[in-house]
Amino acid sequence: MIQVNWAGVYPAISTQFNANGGINFAANAAMVEQLIADGIDGIIALGTVGENASLTTTEKREFLQQTVKTVAGRIPVIAGCTEHSAGQAIDYVKAAEQIGVDGIMLLPAVVYRGTDREVLVHYQTVARATRLPIMLYNNPVSYGVDINLEMTAILAEEPNIVAIKESTTDTRRITELQSRFGQRFQIFCGVDDIALESVLLGATGWISGLTNVFPRESVMLFQLARAGRISEAREIYRWFMPLLRLDTIPTLVQCIKLAEQLLGRGSENVRLPRLTLQGAERSYVEQVVTQALHSRPDLAKYQALLAE
Repeated sequence: MIQVNWAGVYPAISTQFNANGGINFAANAAMVEQLIADGIDGIIALGTVGENASLTTTEKREFLQQTVKTVAGRIPVIAGCTEHSAGQAIDYVKAAEQIGVDGIMLLPAVVYRGTDREVLVHYQTVARATRLPIMLYNNPVSYGVDINLEMTAILAEEPNIVAIKESTTDTRRITELQSRFGQRFQIFCGVDDIALESVLLGATGWISGLTNVFPRESVMLFQLARAGRISEAREIYRWFMPLLRLDTIPTLVQCIKLAEQLLGRGSENVRLPRLTLQGAERSYVEQVVTQALHSRPDLAKYQALLAE
């Protein structure tokens, strides 16, 4: 089996756009540099938050090239892959491999909701077309396909399928995966508002949307949980929860990008079919961010506890 060092907090980074809709590569590079300085462990490029489906084939390749160049090997770069067919996914993955990404976060074929057999063949076909390590993205809530334990057992035979982004929202699945497969997969929590529970149950990583906005707090929450500092982790988690809830609604991309803008970490510009938030939705995000800033935890206190 392929061995990877994927663990820790991985923001699913946004794709920054200019006002005219073009990709703002300079803003994205600055954003990635800031996240690395804030201590994140890796990134997911061109996931849902990255508006993958709204980019052209050329733009996706250019974005990955620039991201890999910016990161320069300091942390893993995992590229999201959401395509309509296995053939298109293979083209994308082969291009990503040449560009130099460290792995692929692979979704089922989008638009058409496949049967279990069809989903398995999709994953097997793409996995066998690349040497890159692959993370399964299991999100039945959004995509209507659950990669259940029996399907996972079949995919475990593929040596380069090494990790699972678990987004069923059911934390019991983490225990079930560990009981069935032991250490076969790196398991990442993929839902922000069950992050602490997932880490306490043994998830080795957290793929997060709100880490784009509050990366230091995200990293501290993860580190406290892994160190068994449960009381302190709960303090940060309670502060964080109203923000983390923004990752679980249909407008999560707009919410996260607006929050990035409010913190001076990016722009709220999005691509159609998405539109920037207005009215009550916008006011709610602004309110949640403002409250979070007013009660932001003192991370130095927690860092001192970890250093003991």
